[in-house]
Amino acid sequence: MLTIHWFRQDLRLSDNPSLYEAARSGQVLPVYILDDISPGKWKMGAASRWWLHHSLEKLNKSLKGRLLILVGDAKEVLPRIVSEYNVDAVYWNRCYEPWRIQRDHKIKERLRASGIDVKSFNGSLLWEPWNILKKDGTPYKVFTPYYRRGCLNAPAPREPLSTPKPLRLFSDASGLPLDQLNFLPEKSWDKPIGQHWLQEGCGIGELAARDKLQVFLETGLNGYQEGRNYPSQNKVSNLSAHLHFGEISPNQVWFASAAGAPDGNVEADLDCFHSELGWREFSYYLLFHFPSLPEKNFQSKFDHFPWRKAAKSIVQWQKGQTGFPIVDAGMRELWQTGVMHNRVRMIVGSFLVKNLLQHWHHGEQWFWDCLVDADLASNSASWQWIAGSGADAAPYFRIFNPVTQGQKFDGSGEYIRKYVPEIAPLPDKYLYAPWDAPEAVLKEAGVTLGVDYPKPLVDLKLSRNQALDAYGSIRSSTE
Repeated sequence: MLTIHWFRQDLRLSDNPSLYEAARSGQVLPVYILDDISPGKWKMGAASRWWLHHSLEKLNKSLKGRLLILVGDAKEVLPRIVSEYNVDAVYWNRCYEPWRIQRDHKIKERLRASGIDVKSFNGSLLWEPWNILKKDGTPYKVFTPYYRRGCLNAPAPREPLSTPKPLRLFSDASGLPLDQLNFLPEKSWDKPIGQHWLQEGCGIGELAARDKLQVFLETGLNGYQEGRNYPSQNKVSNLSAHLHFGEISPNQVWFASAAGAPDGNVEADLDCFHSELGWREFSYYLLFHFPSLPEKNFQSKFDHFPWRKAAKSIVQWQKGQTGFPIVDAGMRELWQTGVMHNRVRMIVGSFLVKNLLQHWHHGEQWFWDCLVDADLASNSASWQWIAGSGADAAPYFRIFNPVTQGQKFDGSGEYIRKYVPEIAPLPDKYLYAPWDAPEAVLKEAGVTLGVDYPKPLVDLKLSRNQALDAYGSIRSSTE
């Protein structure tokens, strides 16, 4: 029996339910299809494609060069190769984006009508979205009851599966060389990202993800609850991109972390880390039950919000040239590495939608193109959360002050100085608000505001009051 395992966001051999079952059935034809047609506006951004190139390269190596890589509409490509290679069955792990659900349903119908055995599995989530519901059968809209009452009272996540052995790979299929997918940019904007991710001890792919998890358990889990707030501390797992592309499964992360760090004194930290995995689940849950999440305000009152149109301000935000060091550090980290520390994501997001009064779509779209871990569920849910328009969102009137946030969470200035080196010589006292520094201090540091580093894009107090006024206008109109 010849079974296709269709690789999607599960680019690994271990704990891969679809691949495991396909291997039990007989010979396996491993397939990856670059489908830029079905997703429409949500096809992968540039940074994600860069990561995918290297991830597929690692996966193909682990498959001894037998990964069949194809391009086109999967609704047409899969039936064609099923016929061409006389395939008996097609297996895959489920994805939860609305466009994938619609497409996969059509593929199942077409293949089954031709007598092909089609099966899908859960290889991406700890809990299926349709299994976690309130007592009245409706979906949760608030995270804590979703996670504490729903998930933690549901059947426990399944334990990870081993790598299938034997894995008998079909060797007579011919696809495209990876280079022909043109994932890597013609212009070398990706050089700093490559320097960040391809260095020793970092890496991309299943083995790198496994190593990174082990390092986190040994050095990052203990103290995670507090340390994860400080961008200069290595107290985060750095697994988001590996989870997004499925180089490691949430089940592997859940069970490995549950074993604890070597000293075993991590109960509160472990609970916090598991709840962060829960937030990832909640994002997928919301997208599944509310598929308009990437485009429409979850709270309809925000349909009347008086957003401003200021293209120049958006560009300055994108380039990390706002004049607010912690904001600029975050945006430059994003551009140089394809990721951003979670605490800083909240700061830069608040600045865009509140201090600049720009629609959260602008942030969502920029992150979609720049993040190596760009994920439709997490990106949409997170931007709506910071904008105040989402499910269980931060109140709109919670406006992060970038000066005090920098002082509190980057007290040594290490993070800011790394990504905003032009102001690195400033004393700590003025690092977070250079405009407050006396001329003599600026001169001694070699900094001329407006030349070496921008003057503040907005007045913090004025912009905060304008944001609150804007929010007040939709509150009064909807009450």
